[in-house]
Amino acid sequence: MIVLGIETSCDDSAVGLYDTGRKVLASVLAAQLEHAPYGGVVPELASRVHLRNLPPVLRSALDGAGLDPGNLDAVAVTQGPGLMGSLLVGLAFARALGHAWDRPVVGVHHIESHILANHLERDMVFPALVLVASGGHSQIVLARRPGDYALLATTRDDAAGEAFDKVAKVLGLGFPGGPRIEERARRGDPEAIAFPVARLGDGGLDFSFSGLKTAARIRWEERPPAGEAGLDDFCASFQRAVVAQLLDRVLRAVRGRDVQALYLAGGVAANRTLLAAAREALDPLGLPVFAPSPRYCTDNGAMVACAAALRLEADPAPAPPDQPFPRGAIASWR
Repeated sequence: MIVLGIETSCDDSAVGLYDTGRKVLASVLAAQLEHAPYGGVVPELASRVHLRNLPPVLRSALDGAGLDPGNLDAVAVTQGPGLMGSLLVGLAFARALGHAWDRPVVGVHHIESHILANHLERDMVFPALVLVASGGHSQIVLARRPGDYALLATTRDDAAGEAFDKVAKVLGLGFPGGPRIEERARRGDPEAIAFPVARLGDGGLDFSFSGLKTAARIRWEERPPAGEAGLDDFCASFQRAVVAQLLDRVLRAVRGRDVQALYLAGGVAANRTLLAAAREALDPLGLPVFAPSPRYCTDNGAMVACAAALRLEADPAPAPPDQPFPRGAIASWR
């Protein structure tokens, strides 16, 4: 089965092709550099640029895989959550392709596709715990099998990726901030500054990064670091605090649960410091830790196609997508 996937939940225009027998056939993405001057994504601009980017990205994916529409079994598209304008563009594009090619259209939840990005390069094992960390999401999900999920934790304010981006903006490092902070952190001392690690009073597993973000801003304004080495130390210390909170919740979520592995998912999963720290923390428990290659951690069309392919294997005739949704927890379909 070959499925074409379309991803437009935010500012990346992505198309991928997934074959249930051969895994990824193509994954093409057009990043929207138009947002860089604003230090973040401008929703209206994002939706207009998707309109321009999607046709050539689609053609590049099909040509790169040596396929034409007759080779495809279905069209998949991110239905939500995400920016409403961007989702509408992607859904309209997918519906038009489905109509023109006489192929079914499958709507996919954005978080599910990030989770199943781990299936693109190696078969996942279940049940598993998944840490989803990105610019818009920080969640812990129990994945019993594809299509069977339980949300264990979410963020009560800012997501981990958003904290990276906002602090990078304060530091003058530009957008997106996560990769730039990680690069500086490699040269810095993670113990130079003792940033706070949030722990909720109710003992729950939810995340909260707003306090850390505020602490970093205040520290920068009151005692800005001296020179490049000081900036490196600042980034390393901030990154350490983000990783510490993520792993604190993961370690508590693992207790008492019979899972076969921990998977990282989302844009922050591309952070190799997080991956190394997770493996070190969970090795004493005998629990393996996996993450997609960095190119599949960020938004991409291949993960959307994969999620739809796994659903079609279990349910050959799922209901076509209705309206996009800007918010909504991951839902089980089994």
